[in-house]
Amino acid sequence: MRERWGELDLLVLNASGGMESGLGEDYAMRLNRDAQVNVLDAALPLLGPGSRVVFVTSHQAHFIETVATMPEYEPVARSKRAGEDALRARIPELEAAGVSFVVVSGDMIEGTITATLLERVNPGAIQSRREAAGKLYNVSEFAAEVARAAVEEIPADHTRYVGDVSDFLAGN
Repeated sequence: MRERWGELDLLVLNASGGMESGLGEDYAMRLNRDAQVNVLDAALPLLGPGSRVVFVTSHQAHFIETVATMPEYEPVARSKRAGEDALRARIPELEAAGVSFVVVSGDMIEGTITATLLERVNPGAIQSRREAAGKLYNVSEFAAEVARAAVEEIPADHTRYVGDVSDFLAGN
C-alpha cells in the first residue's frame, strides 16, 4: 500500500455525530468509535516513524464518566468516549511503530452543527456554557489548536485541552 499511496505523516480523526434521527440506535457508536478504529486500522500501514494520530473529542465526551452532560448529547458523548478509549488502547502499538498519539479535547465550539443542534433542543445552552467557561472557541480558533496538537510536544497523559476544563475537573 505504501508503494501506491506513500506515507502519512498525520492522521486526524474527528467524527462527531449521533444526534441525527433515523440512522439506528447504534449510529453514534458506529460513527464515533467503530469508524475511528477502522480508519486507524486502514491508515496504520501508511503511518511511519515520526507520524502522529490526533483524535478530536469534546470535554463533554472526555469527562462523561465523571461529569453529566445534556441528555440529548449523552449518546454522542458516550460513543466518542468509547472511541477515545479504543484508540488509547492502541498507544503501545502505535509507540512501538514510532507513531505518536494525542487527544484534543475541546469545549463547546461555536459555529458547529453539534452546538447548533444542542441549542435547538436546549435553548440557552451556548450562552450558559460561554458564561461558565468565560470564552468559547469558534471553529477557526479550534482548528488552529488542532493544528498545534499535530506538531507540538504531547502531554504525558496524551491529552491536550482546548478551552476551560475547571468545571469538568471539579466534577460539576
